Amino acid sequence: MSKVEESVEVDVPVRTAYNQWTQFESFPHFMEGVERIDQLTPTVTHWVTKFGGVDREFDARITEQIPDERVAWTTVDGEVKQAGVVTFHHLADNKSKVMLQLDYDPEGFAENVGDKLGFVKRQITGDLKRFKEFIEERGSETGSWRGEV
Repeated sequence: MSKVEESVEVDVPVRTAYNQWTQFESFPHFMEGVERIDQLTPTVTHWVTKFGGVDREFDARITEQIPDERVAWTTVDGEVKQAGVVTFHHLADNKSKVMLQLDYDPEGFAENVGDKLGFVKRQITGDLKRFKEFIEERGSETGSWRGEV
C-alpha cells in the first residue's frame, strides 16, 4: 500500500468546506480524471474515472462521517483498492484547513511506476488546489448532507 497526505487552506468556514465535500457528484468540477460520481445510497458512491487513458469504475463506502470534522471511506467493489479520510480544521471564522489522507494499492506496471514518480501525490495536490478555487469562487456550498455515519 502507498500513502499520500496533503492539505489545503481555504478561505471559507469549516461548515462551508465540509458541506461542499459531502456533494460527491460535484467532484468532477475539481478532481481531474473523475468523470462521474453517482450517490447510490447515503453511504455508497459509484465512481467513473479516467487516468492516463485507463478507465476505471468502483464503489466506495463511507465508513465514518461526522459533520464539520471528517469523512472516511473505503472501496468495496471494482479494480481500485483504497481507503482514506478527509478532515476539516477551523483556523479562523472564514478560514479552514482541509486535510486528505489516502492509502491506495497501485495496480499493474504503469500504476506502480506512476506511484514511484509521485503522480498520485501531485494529482491530489492539484485536486485540493482546484477544490480551494471552486469553493472560494462560489463563496458557498452547492448543497450539504449533515448526517452522521
